[in-house]
Amino acid sequence: MNQQISLTPVCQAAERFLARQQYGLFIDGQAVPAASGKAFETRDPSTGKVLGRLAEGDEADVDRAVRAARAAFEGPWSRWTPYERQRLLHRAHDVIEEHFEELAQIETMDMGAPISRTRASKAAILKMILFFASQCAGIAGETLPNGLPGAVTTLSFKAPVGVVGGIIPWNGPLGGQWWILGAVLASGCTAVLKPAEDASLSVLRVAELLHEIGVPAGVVNVVTGFGGTAGAALARHSGVDRIAFTGSTATGRKIIEASAVNIKRLQLELGGKSPDIVFADADLDQAVPGAAMGVFANSGQICFAGTRVFVQRPIVDEFCTRVAEFARSVRVGHGLDENAQLGPLISGRQLDRVMSYVQIGSEEGARLLCGGERLGGAFAEGYFVAPTVFAQVDNGMRIAQEEIFGPVLSVIPFDTEEEAIVLGNQTEYGLGGAVWTKNISTALQVVKGIHTGVMWVNCYGLIDPLVGFGGTKLSGYGAKGGRAHLDNYLYTKNVYINT
Repeated sequence: MNQQISLTPVCQAAERFLARQQYGLFIDGQAVPAASGKAFETRDPSTGKVLGRLAEGDEADVDRAVRAARAAFEGPWSRWTPYERQRLLHRAHDVIEEHFEELAQIETMDMGAPISRTRASKAAILKMILFFASQCAGIAGETLPNGLPGAVTTLSFKAPVGVVGGIIPWNGPLGGQWWILGAVLASGCTAVLKPAEDASLSVLRVAELLHEIGVPAGVVNVVTGFGGTAGAALARHSGVDRIAFTGSTATGRKIIEASAVNIKRLQLELGGKSPDIVFADADLDQAVPGAAMGVFANSGQICFAGTRVFVQRPIVDEFCTRVAEFARSVRVGHGLDENAQLGPLISGRQLDRVMSYVQIGSEEGARLLCGGERLGGAFAEGYFVAPTVFAQVDNGMRIAQEEIFGPVLSVIPFDTEEEAIVLGNQTEYGLGGAVWTKNISTALQVVKGIHTGVMWVNCYGLIDPLVGFGGTKLSGYGAKGGRAHLDNYLYTKNVYINT
């Protein structure tokens, strides 16, 4: 493991934004303080230093934002044509592209992902915006046959559901917000976004940029604050018609309960403990780095991280040796380090959680091959954990069953294809998974056998909005991407016309 220090200069646009130090809520097209006047700090995970103070929104602020969103939904925004919304999304594409270096640097400093990772997300985010732009003109109903007496024509059309509450996680808000914003702008809905308290800055900046290019006031609102107050208020607000949430299963359960107030529609992407299955015939030159970065990418802070790596017994020793060597070679650095492959965890709280699981793994009898320590030296003030590999892990251990959300990889041996499928399914989650093999028959049998929303074969983590992904079991429900995604922001209205 290398500690590299070569920080990229902060661009002027990002400097100007960060120089504000104080950030209000974004409601009805303008920055406003919280009704309570309260604020809280947001920190750079690489250094632990304060970046600024965010308005601490609460129930009153959520209500103000929802009322602004409702007024916009029922006002002129409701009369925008599909082509006008499509043109607006094309302008959004252009302004995000123009400001992407600024946004990438803000994101990196706010949530810690290496600048190489946030920059690399540019193509995916721009593709996502264009995907939703392409959906605008395809919103259509049907002319339907019927068995009614007389001259009755029957048809259906699609209408936007209304106000959408979007609760965004801290592990990638720059891209994560567009799964909501893209569908909102394409469908004609309006939104109140509640970004995570640990990483809100890129969401606030995007809202400003969208307002500057002509998104009407009230269509996109942002309420910063804590999940237990602002997030909970948004989930239970009777003026919100739909909630899109990405986060923990425990919080997802609370959102489901809160949605009963007015029977909200829900899209939930929740936790994961994804199986990554490596057969003896796999190309280890691909499988070792592929499986490793399926865990270490974004410091393991990805819902579908392949943290349970099942390795067929004839190659388990070789795999363990090679994956530990790979882990030691990963370049760790400050988020703005041009050479960094792995940055810090999001917070001191998350650091403590990850370190507690390292201790649990050792106590359970797993063998620590590498990592397992908080990094000191140049990284002592940040929230850095070395890439960690455990061998001799049993599938029933807590480190194999509970979501750690850190760079901790567990190697679990198996013998047969049937056993791999059984072990892979022995989890309450069902978000992602992968299989590495040269045998297409083996690959397809595993793909069919694993109960999960998305599977990769000889790769990991690829996502395209045209295809999409989702979860099953305690990993949630509701599509992200594909035609089904936009359908979740619409409802069907059936019409009977006596002609």
